[in-house]
Amino acid sequence: MNSFGRKLILTTFGESHGVAIGGVLDGFPAGVGIDEEFLQAELDRRKPGQSKFATARREGDKIEVLSGVFEGVSTGTPIGFVIYNENQKSKDYDNIKELFRPGHADYTYFKKYGIRDHRGGGRSSARETAVRVAGGAFAQILLNEFGVQVESGVSGVGLIKAEKFDFEAAKGSEIFALDKENLMMDEILKAKQAHDSVGASVVTRILNAPSGLGEGLYDKLDARLAAAMMGINGVKAVEIGEGVKASAMRGSENNDCMNEAGLISNHAGGILGGMSSGAEILITTHFKPTPSIFLAQQTQDIHGKEVICELRGRHDPCIGIRGSVVATAMARLVIADFMLLNLSANLGNLKKIYR
Repeated sequence: MNSFGRKLILTTFGESHGVAIGGVLDGFPAGVGIDEEFLQAELDRRKPGQSKFATARREGDKIEVLSGVFEGVSTGTPIGFVIYNENQKSKDYDNIKELFRPGHADYTYFKKYGIRDHRGGGRSSARETAVRVAGGAFAQILLNEFGVQVESGVSGVGLIKAEKFDFEAAKGSEIFALDKENLMMDEILKAKQAHDSVGASVVTRILNAPSGLGEGLYDKLDARLAAAMMGINGVKAVEIGEGVKASAMRGSENNDCMNEAGLISNHAGGILGGMSSGAEILITTHFKPTPSIFLAQQTQDIHGKEVICELRGRHDPCIGIRGSVVATAMARLVIADFMLLNLSANLGNLKKIYR
Protein backbone atom coordinates (compact mmCIF):
# COMPACT_ATOMS: atom_id res chain seq x y z
CA MET A 1 0.00 0.00 0.00
CA ASN A 2 3.02 2.30 0.26
CA SER A 3 4.47 2.08 -3.27
CA PHE A 4 3.16 3.44 -6.57
CA GLY A 5 4.32 2.77 -10.13
CA ARG A 6 5.83 -0.10 -12.14
CA LYS A 7 9.09 1.25 -13.58
CA LEU A 8 9.26 4.59 -11.79
CA ILE A 9 8.28 3.57 -8.26
CA LEU A 10 7.57 5.99 -5.43
CA THR A 11 7.52 4.53 -1.93
CA THR A 12 6.45 6.86 0.89
CA PHE A 13 6.77 6.72 4.67
CA GLY A 14 5.77 8.72 7.73
CA GLU A 15 2.75 10.00 9.64
CA SER A 16 1.08 13.34 10.19
CA HIS A 17 2.50 13.86 13.68
CA GLY A 18 5.65 11.77 13.40
CA VAL A 19 9.21 13.09 13.17
CA ALA A 20 9.17 13.28 9.38
CA ILE A 21 7.62 12.11 6.16
CA GLY A 22 9.63 11.06 3.14
CA GLY A 23 10.05 8.85 0.14
CA VAL A 24 12.25 6.77 -2.11
CA LEU A 25 11.91 7.21 -5.88
CA ASP A 26 13.36 4.20 -7.68
CA GLY A 27 13.83 3.77 -11.44
CA PHE A 28 14.68 7.40 -12.16
CA PRO A 29 17.21 7.50 -15.05
CA ALA A 30 20.78 8.67 -14.57
CA GLY A 31 22.10 11.86 -16.10
CA VAL A 32 19.12 14.15 -15.49
CA GLY A 33 19.89 17.58 -14.06
CA ILE A 34 17.92 18.02 -10.82
CA ASP A 35 16.62 21.52 -10.15
CA GLU A 36 16.18 21.58 -6.36
CA GLU A 37 14.67 25.08 -6.51
CA PHE A 38 11.87 23.66 -8.66
CA LEU A 39 11.36 20.78 -6.21
CA GLN A 40 10.98 23.23 -3.33
CA ALA A 41 8.73 25.55 -5.33
CA GLU A 42 6.31 22.69 -6.00
CA LEU A 43 6.22 21.76 -2.31
CA ASP A 44 5.61 25.42 -1.46
CA ARG A 45 2.48 25.39 -3.63
CA ARG A 46 0.99 22.59 -1.50
CA LYS A 47 2.29 23.49 1.95
CA PRO A 48 -0.21 24.55 4.64
CA GLY A 49 -0.49 27.78 6.59
CA GLN A 50 -0.26 30.17 3.64
CA SER A 51 -3.77 31.62 3.52
CA LYS A 52 -7.22 31.70 5.10
CA PHE A 53 -8.32 29.13 2.53
CA ALA A 54 -6.13 26.38 4.03
CA THR A 55 -5.29 24.92 7.42
CA ALA A 56 -3.38 27.19 9.79
CA ARG A 57 -0.80 24.48 10.46
CA ARG A 58 2.53 26.01 9.45
CA GLU A 59 5.10 23.68 7.95
CA GLY A 60 8.24 24.73 6.11
CA ASP A 61 8.05 21.56 3.99
CA LYS A 62 11.75 21.84 3.24
CA ILE A 63 12.91 18.88 1.18
CA GLU A 64 16.25 17.26 1.98
CA VAL A 65 17.57 14.97 -0.75
CA LEU A 66 19.51 12.11 0.85
CA SER A 67 20.63 9.99 -2.09
CA GLY A 68 20.48 9.42 -5.82
CA VAL A 69 21.72 12.90 -6.79
CA PHE A 70 25.40 13.83 -7.12
CA GLU A 71 26.61 17.30 -8.06
CA GLY A 72 23.10 18.21 -9.20
CA VAL A 73 22.64 15.20 -11.50
CA SER A 74 20.66 11.98 -10.96
CA THR A 75 22.86 8.90 -10.58
CA GLY A 76 20.31 6.24 -11.56
CA THR A 77 20.21 4.90 -7.99
CA PRO A 78 17.24 5.32 -5.63
CA ILE A 79 16.49 8.95 -4.83
CA GLY A 80 15.79 9.24 -1.13
CA PHE A 81 14.36 12.40 0.42
CA VAL A 82 12.85 13.55 3.70
CA ILE A 83 10.57 16.38 4.84
CA TYR A 84 10.59 17.05 8.58
CA ASN A 85 7.38 17.81 10.49
CA GLU A 86 7.78 21.04 12.43
CA ASN A 87 4.39 22.24 13.67
CA GLN A 88 2.40 19.36 15.13
CA LYS A 89 -0.11 20.02 17.91
CA SER A 90 -0.91 16.48 18.98
CA LYS A 91 -2.80 17.60 22.11
CA ASP A 92 -5.54 18.93 19.82
CA TYR A 93 -6.48 15.29 19.22
CA ASP A 94 -6.50 14.03 22.83
CA ASN A 95 -10.29 14.32 23.09
CA ILE A 96 -10.83 11.97 20.11
CA LYS A 97 -8.32 9.32 21.13
CA GLU A 98 -11.08 6.70 21.36
CA LEU A 99 -13.56 8.27 18.92
CA PHE A 100 -14.10 7.62 15.24
CA ARG A 101 -14.33 10.97 13.44
CA PRO A 102 -17.27 11.02 10.97
CA GLY A 103 -16.10 10.91 7.35
CA HIS A 104 -12.53 9.93 8.25
CA ALA A 105 -10.57 6.69 7.90
CA ASP A 106 -10.40 6.21 11.70
CA TYR A 107 -13.01 3.45 11.74
CA THR A 108 -11.68 1.45 8.80
CA TYR A 109 -8.03 1.71 9.91
CA PHE A 110 -9.03 0.47 13.36
CA LYS A 111 -11.02 -2.43 11.92
CA LYS A 112 -8.11 -3.43 9.66
CA TYR A 113 -5.18 -3.06 12.06
CA GLY A 114 -6.75 -3.06 15.51
CA ILE A 115 -4.73 0.05 16.32
CA ARG A 116 -4.60 3.60 15.01
CA ASP A 117 -2.63 6.79 15.41
CA HIS A 118 -5.27 9.32 16.49
CA ARG A 119 -2.91 12.30 16.07
CA GLY A 120 -4.22 13.85 12.91
CA GLY A 121 -5.05 10.48 11.42
CA GLY A 122 -1.48 9.21 11.38
CA ARG A 123 -0.68 7.51 8.09
CA SER A 124 -4.14 8.25 6.65
CA SER A 125 -3.56 12.00 6.91
CA ALA A 126 -3.23 14.13 3.78
CA ARG A 127 0.09 15.25 5.28
CA GLU A 128 1.59 12.30 3.40
CA THR A 129 0.69 13.90 0.07
CA ALA A 130 3.63 16.30 0.40
CA VAL A 131 5.81 13.31 -0.46
CA ARG A 132 3.74 12.63 -3.57
CA VAL A 133 4.20 16.26 -4.63
CA ALA A 134 7.96 15.88 -4.25
CA GLY A 135 7.92 12.64 -6.24
CA GLY A 136 5.80 14.29 -8.91
CA ALA A 137 8.23 17.21 -9.10
CA PHE A 138 11.08 14.78 -9.83
CA ALA A 139 8.86 13.19 -12.49
CA GLN A 140 8.21 16.60 -14.08
CA ILE A 141 11.95 17.27 -14.26
CA LEU A 142 12.19 14.06 -16.30
CA LEU A 143 9.16 14.99 -18.42
CA ASN A 144 10.77 18.35 -19.20
CA GLU A 145 13.36 16.44 -21.23
CA PHE A 146 10.54 15.48 -23.62
CA GLY A 147 8.49 18.70 -23.53
CA VAL A 148 5.61 17.12 -21.62
CA GLN A 149 3.66 19.56 -19.44
CA VAL A 150 1.23 18.73 -16.62
CA GLU A 151 -0.89 21.32 -14.82
CA SER A 152 -4.08 21.54 -12.79
CA GLY A 153 -6.64 24.09 -11.63
CA VAL A 154 -9.77 24.22 -9.52
CA SER A 155 -12.81 24.03 -11.78
CA GLY A 156 -15.50 24.10 -9.12
CA VAL A 157 -16.14 24.83 -5.44
CA GLY A 158 -19.52 23.71 -4.17
CA LEU A 159 -22.10 24.89 -6.69
CA ILE A 160 -19.74 27.45 -8.28
CA LYS A 161 -18.44 26.03 -11.57
CA ALA A 162 -15.84 27.45 -13.97
CA GLU A 163 -17.15 28.42 -17.40
CA LYS A 164 -13.66 28.39 -18.92
CA PHE A 165 -10.37 26.69 -18.11
CA ASP A 166 -7.72 29.40 -17.81
CA PHE A 167 -4.61 27.58 -16.59
CA GLU A 168 -2.51 30.74 -16.71
CA ALA A 169 -4.99 32.42 -14.35
CA ALA A 170 -4.86 29.39 -12.06
CA LYS A 171 -1.10 29.82 -11.65
CA GLY A 172 -1.62 33.26 -10.15
CA SER A 173 -4.71 32.42 -8.14
CA GLU A 174 -4.58 32.04 -4.37
CA ILE A 175 -6.87 29.02 -4.68
CA PHE A 176 -5.65 27.85 -8.14
CA ALA A 177 -9.02 28.78 -9.66
CA LEU A 178 -9.44 28.31 -13.40
CA ASP A 179 -12.29 30.84 -13.43
CA LYS A 180 -14.63 32.67 -11.03
CA GLU A 181 -11.97 33.00 -8.35
CA ASN A 182 -13.84 35.51 -6.20
CA LEU A 183 -17.05 33.48 -6.17
CA MET A 184 -15.15 30.33 -5.27
CA MET A 185 -13.31 32.15 -2.47
CA ASP A 186 -16.62 33.41 -1.10
CA GLU A 187 -18.02 29.88 -1.13
CA ILE A 188 -15.04 28.56 0.86
CA LEU A 189 -15.23 31.38 3.42
CA LYS A 190 -18.99 30.91 3.88
CA ALA A 191 -18.42 27.26 4.71
CA LYS A 192 -15.53 28.13 7.03
CA GLN A 193 -17.53 30.77 8.89
CA ALA A 194 -20.31 28.22 9.39
CA HIS A 195 -17.70 25.85 10.95
CA ASP A 196 -18.33 23.60 7.95
CA SER A 197 -16.48 22.65 4.75
CA VAL A 198 -17.14 22.42 1.01
CA GLY A 199 -16.20 20.10 -1.85
CA ALA A 200 -14.35 20.95 -5.06
CA SER A 201 -13.49 19.68 -8.53
CA VAL A 202 -10.09 19.88 -10.20
CA VAL A 203 -9.16 19.66 -13.88
CA THR A 204 -5.72 18.33 -14.82
CA ARG A 205 -4.38 18.56 -18.35
CA ILE A 206 -1.37 16.84 -19.87
CA LEU A 207 0.16 18.43 -22.95
CA ASN A 208 2.55 16.88 -25.49
CA ALA A 209 2.36 13.33 -24.15
CA PRO A 210 3.36 10.97 -26.98
CA SER A 211 0.78 8.61 -28.42
CA GLY A 212 0.86 4.96 -27.41
CA LEU A 213 1.33 5.31 -23.64
CA GLY A 214 -0.60 2.67 -21.71
CA GLU A 215 -1.65 -0.92 -22.27
CA GLY A 216 -4.67 -2.07 -24.23
CA LEU A 217 -6.14 -4.32 -21.54
CA TYR A 218 -5.09 -4.57 -17.91
CA ASP A 219 -2.92 -1.50 -17.41
CA LYS A 220 -4.77 1.14 -19.37
CA LEU A 221 -3.53 4.71 -19.12
CA ASP A 222 -6.95 6.04 -18.15
CA ALA A 223 -7.38 3.28 -15.56
CA ARG A 224 -4.01 4.08 -13.98
CA LEU A 225 -4.69 7.82 -14.01
CA ALA A 226 -8.08 7.22 -12.41
CA ALA A 227 -6.52 4.95 -9.78
CA ALA A 228 -3.84 7.56 -9.08
CA MET A 229 -6.44 10.28 -8.55
CA MET A 230 -8.75 8.04 -6.52
CA GLY A 231 -5.78 7.31 -4.28
CA ILE A 232 -5.60 10.96 -3.19
CA ASN A 233 -7.21 11.67 0.18
CA GLY A 234 -10.84 12.78 -0.16
CA VAL A 235 -11.33 11.97 -3.86
CA LYS A 236 -14.68 10.34 -4.64
CA ALA A 237 -14.90 10.43 -8.45
CA VAL A 238 -12.71 10.82 -11.55
CA GLU A 239 -13.65 11.59 -15.15
CA ILE A 240 -11.58 11.31 -18.34
CA GLY A 241 -12.54 13.59 -21.22
CA GLU A 242 -16.33 14.00 -21.35
CA GLY A 243 -16.60 11.63 -18.40
CA VAL A 244 -20.15 11.13 -17.14
CA LYS A 245 -21.48 13.41 -19.90
CA ALA A 246 -20.61 10.69 -22.43
CA SER A 247 -23.35 8.46 -21.00
CA ALA A 248 -25.94 10.99 -22.19
CA MET A 249 -24.47 11.39 -25.69
CA ARG A 250 -24.88 9.53 -28.96
CA GLY A 251 -21.98 7.94 -30.77
CA SER A 252 -22.23 10.56 -33.50
CA GLU A 253 -21.65 13.23 -30.83
CA ASN A 254 -19.00 11.48 -28.76
CA ASN A 255 -16.81 9.98 -31.49
CA ASP A 256 -13.62 11.89 -32.30
CA CYS A 257 -13.43 12.00 -36.07
CA MET A 258 -10.14 12.56 -37.91
CA ASN A 259 -8.80 14.37 -40.92
CA GLU A 260 -5.32 14.58 -42.46
CA ALA A 261 -4.14 16.78 -39.57
CA GLY A 262 -5.33 14.28 -36.95
CA LEU A 263 -8.19 14.34 -34.45
CA ILE A 264 -10.90 16.94 -35.08
CA SER A 265 -12.30 16.81 -31.53
CA ASN A 266 -11.21 15.36 -28.19
CA HIS A 267 -14.24 13.99 -26.36
CA ALA A 268 -12.12 11.00 -25.33
CA GLY A 269 -9.79 13.23 -23.34
CA GLY A 270 -6.65 12.13 -25.14
CA ILE A 271 -7.02 8.40 -24.45
CA LEU A 272 -8.43 5.72 -26.78
CA GLY A 273 -8.42 1.99 -26.06
CA GLY A 274 -6.43 2.61 -22.88
CA MET A 275 -3.59 4.35 -24.74
CA SER A 276 -2.73 8.00 -25.29
CA SER A 277 -3.76 9.39 -28.68
CA GLY A 278 -1.33 12.31 -28.70
CA ALA A 279 -4.14 14.78 -27.99
CA GLU A 280 -4.44 16.78 -24.79
CA ILE A 281 -5.24 14.48 -21.86
CA LEU A 282 -7.99 15.87 -19.63
CA ILE A 283 -8.87 14.54 -16.17
CA THR A 284 -11.50 15.87 -13.79
CA THR A 285 -11.12 14.89 -10.13
CA HIS A 286 -13.85 15.42 -7.55
CA PHE A 287 -12.98 16.02 -3.89
CA LYS A 288 -15.50 15.58 -1.09
CA PRO A 289 -15.92 18.27 1.59
CA THR A 290 -13.23 18.12 4.29
CA PRO A 291 -14.55 15.67 6.90
CA SER A 292 -12.90 17.68 9.72
CA ILE A 293 -15.53 20.26 10.63
CA PHE A 294 -16.19 22.18 13.83
CA LEU A 295 -19.78 21.08 14.33
CA ALA A 296 -20.92 18.52 16.91
CA GLN A 297 -21.59 15.19 15.18
CA GLN A 298 -22.88 11.84 16.34
CA THR A 299 -20.41 8.98 16.18
CA GLN A 300 -19.14 5.86 17.95
CA ASP A 301 -16.13 5.13 20.13
CA ILE A 302 -13.83 2.11 19.96
CA HIS A 303 -16.06 0.32 22.49
CA GLY A 304 -19.16 0.69 20.28
CA LYS A 305 -20.77 3.35 22.46
CA GLU A 306 -22.61 6.27 20.83
CA VAL A 307 -20.87 9.57 21.58
CA ILE A 308 -20.63 13.13 20.27
CA CYS A 309 -17.55 14.17 18.31
CA GLU A 310 -16.40 17.77 18.70
CA LEU A 311 -13.17 18.49 16.87
CA ARG A 312 -10.38 20.88 17.69
CA GLY A 313 -7.24 21.57 15.67
CA ARG A 314 -6.48 23.14 12.29
CA HIS A 315 -8.13 21.94 9.10
CA ASP A 316 -8.65 22.92 5.46
CA PRO A 317 -12.16 24.24 4.73
CA CYS A 318 -11.77 22.89 1.17
CA ILE A 319 -9.29 20.06 0.56
CA GLY A 320 -9.62 20.35 -3.23
CA ILE A 321 -7.52 23.52 -3.26
CA ARG A 322 -4.24 21.98 -2.12
CA GLY A 323 -5.48 18.70 -3.56
CA SER A 324 -5.10 20.20 -7.04
CA VAL A 325 -1.32 20.31 -6.51
CA VAL A 326 -1.38 16.63 -5.53
CA ALA A 327 -3.44 15.77 -8.62
CA THR A 328 -0.75 17.36 -10.79
CA ALA A 329 1.92 15.30 -9.03
CA MET A 330 0.10 12.00 -9.48
CA ALA A 331 -0.49 12.63 -13.19
CA ARG A 332 3.21 13.41 -13.60
CA LEU A 333 4.20 10.16 -11.92
CA VAL A 334 1.85 8.13 -14.12
CA ILE A 335 2.99 9.67 -17.40
CA ALA A 336 6.69 9.44 -16.53
CA ASP A 337 6.22 5.80 -15.52
CA PHE A 338 4.49 4.89 -18.78
CA MET A 339 7.10 6.72 -20.83
CA LEU A 340 9.84 4.64 -19.23
CA LEU A 341 7.80 1.45 -19.71
CA ASN A 342 7.17 2.33 -23.35
CA LEU A 343 10.88 2.24 -24.15
CA SER A 344 10.66 -1.55 -24.35
CA ALA A 345 7.32 -1.65 -26.21
CA ASN A 346 8.83 -2.32 -29.61
CA LEU A 347 12.05 -3.52 -31.23
CA GLY A 348 12.82 -0.13 -32.73
CA ASN A 349 13.02 1.50 -29.30
CA LEU A 350 15.30 -1.25 -28.02
CA LYS A 351 17.62 -0.89 -30.99
CA LYS A 352 17.91 2.84 -30.31
CA ILE A 353 18.92 2.10 -26.72
CA TYR A 354 21.33 -0.76 -27.45
CA ARG A 355 22.64 0.23 -30.85
